[in-house]
Amino acid sequence: MQKLHLVMGGRVKDPQGLEFVDLGAIDMVGVYPDYASAEDAWRGAAQRTVDDAEMRYVIVHLHRLLEPKLPEA
Repeated sequence: MQKLHLVMGGRVKDPQGLEFVDLGAIDMVGVYPDYASAEDAWRGAAQRTVDDAEMRYVIVHLHRLLEPKLPEA
């Protein structure tokens, strides 16, 4: 089974939260077929904005949203 992961980010209201300021300005980095490649993309995007505490990038496990009853492993 393909385990899709979305990497996205943007400016957040609180650096410790995940509420994005402007959903229209979300940076959609891409969709990746496995966690390792998604993590590489996330690291690259996060590193570019490391000096801006209000920028946050995340990895979304799309496969868990598409088929939530599948086992974790």
